[in-house]
Amino acid sequence: MNSSRRVVVTGIGLVSALGIGTEANWEALSEGRSGIGPITRFDASAFSTRIAGEVKGFDPLQHIDKKDVKKMDIFIQFAIAAADGAMSDAGLQITPANDTRVGVFIASGIGGFTTIEKEHKAFLEGGPRKISPFFIPSAIINLAAGQVSIRFGAKGPNSATCAACTASAHAVGDAYEIIKRGAADAMIAGGSEAAVCAMGVGGFAALRALSTRNAEPTKASRPFDKDRDGFVLGEGAGVVVLEELSAAQKRGARVYAEVVGYGMSGDAYHMTGQPEDANGAVRAMAAAVQSAGVSPSVVNYINAHGTSTPINDPTETFAIKTCFGPQAHKLTVSSTKSMTGHLLGAAGGLEAGITALAVYHQLVPPTINLDQPDEACDLDYVPNAKRAWPIEYALSNSFGFGGTNAALLFKRFQG
Repeated sequence: MNSSRRVVVTGIGLVSALGIGTEANWEALSEGRSGIGPITRFDASAFSTRIAGEVKGFDPLQHIDKKDVKKMDIFIQFAIAAADGAMSDAGLQITPANDTRVGVFIASGIGGFTTIEKEHKAFLEGGPRKISPFFIPSAIINLAAGQVSIRFGAKGPNSATCAACTASAHAVGDAYEIIKRGAADAMIAGGSEAAVCAMGVGGFAALRALSTRNAEPTKASRPFDKDRDGFVLGEGAGVVVLEELSAAQKRGARVYAEVVGYGMSGDAYHMTGQPEDANGAVRAMAAAVQSAGVSPSVVNYINAHGTSTPINDPTETFAIKTCFGPQAHKLTVSSTKSMTGHLLGAAGGLEAGITALAVYHQLVPPTINLDQPDEACDLDYVPNAKRAWPIEYALSNSFGFGGTNAALLFKRFQG
C-alpha cells in the first residue's frame, strides 16, 4: 500500500427518515428531530412493532427513468438517489480520461427484500410464469453498485459487501484502502437498505430485537437510556465520494474530512450477540486508530453503533472505555440512530457521511430520548441537544450479526 496517498471525503449523499438529501438530513440531525413514525408500507396492525424510520416523499422518477424503475428494488433506487447527491455535491465528472480510475463499492445487508416478497406472492398466486424477468437483477445486493456504476460510467473497482449491519462501513473502509494502494483515484462508496416490509419487520420482531413503543414512535429509539426496549428499523442510503487528495485539490474540490484509519475484526462468539468483554469491538476501534498512526488520546468524537438494544449499548460503552481508557470520559459519543432508526447494512454509510459532516461543521449531533442513562452507560452521549465541539479525530462504529465489526477514523482537514 502506498502510505503517501491521502484520501478525503469530497461528496456526501444521504437518504433517510429525516429527509432526502444531505442538507435535509443534517438540519434534522442538528435539531435533534426524530424521523420515526407509524409504518405505512404495509398493514402492520397485527405486528408487535408498528413503527419504523420510513423514507417519506421519495419519488424515484426524480432520479430514474420511468422505464427503469420497475427493474430496481427500492434499495437500488435509494442508492441511486444517494449517489446522485454525493456526486453532485462532489462535482466529480467521470470522463473517458478517468473512468477506469473511479470505482463503486455500495453495500447492503439484505438487498431486495420487498421485491422478493412481491415476486414470491406472484408465484404463489399465478405460478412461475408470473415471476418478473427483472426479479433477480432487482433483488441481488450488488446491483446497487452495478446500477450506480452504469449511471455514472464508473469503470474502476466495483463490488458490494454483505456483512449485516457492518456492510457499508466495510464498503467505505475497503474503498479507502483501494485508493490508498493506488488501484483507484476516486470511489463512490456506502450502502443502501429497504427492509421495512412484512418479512423484514416480522423477522426482527420474532427475534425480539425491535422496540414496541408504538404509541410514542419519536421516543422509541433511545440509545443508552435505561428504558430502551429495542431498535427501530430504518431505511435509506448513505453514500460518500472518496478521492485521493492531490486529485481532489487539483480540481478545487471541497473537502469535508480526511479518512485516516479503518479497522475490522471478528468476534467468533455468537450469531447475533456480542461477548461481554467486547473484544471484537475493542480491536476494531484500536486497529482504526493504529492504522492512522495516532494515539487513542487524539480521538474526541465517536458516532456510536448505538442501536438502543439492551445488549449493544452497555457493551459498546464498555468497549469504548476499554479501548480509550481515561480518554473515554473526555470524548463525546452520540448515536444518530436515535433519530434515523437503524438502517441495517446502510447504517455505516449513512453514519460515515454524518461523521464527516460533524467533523466539517465542528458540531456533534445529539443522542435524543436520553432521559435517564443506563448505569452501565456512563459516557458523555450528548443528550438531546447538539453541541459545538472541537473535533480533530472522529470514529464511526458499526457492529453486525455474525460478529463482524468495523471502525472508520476521520480527521479534520486543514490542508
